[in-house]
Amino acid sequence: MTDRSPRLLPWAAPGGKPCYLFTDDDRGFLSRYADEVEALQLGMGLGLLEHARVLIDDPAADARQLRFLSVQLSAALRDAVRVAQARGAGVTAGAE
Repeated sequence: MTDRSPRLLPWAAPGGKPCYLFTDDDRGFLSRYADEVEALQLGMGLGLLEHARVLIDDPAADARQLRFLSVQLSAALRDAVRVAQARGAGVTAGAE
């Protein structure tokens, strides 16, 4: 038996608590699904950054649009931090 650490999954349990996967198989269904969710989250974050650049450069953007953008960017950042944690980047302070 190998000495493996649990994998932090890219979604939260009810109540916002972190979810972990304990497995010896990195190619199992749940591991592969978590990889796909992480890739999707990071891809959506990149798309949101491009949208943010356009909206921020638009002088006609109003407070409602910018507030909505900040909520979406906050969620994307939370997802990116969780992915970084799951991949062992050592990000810890207040990231949950």
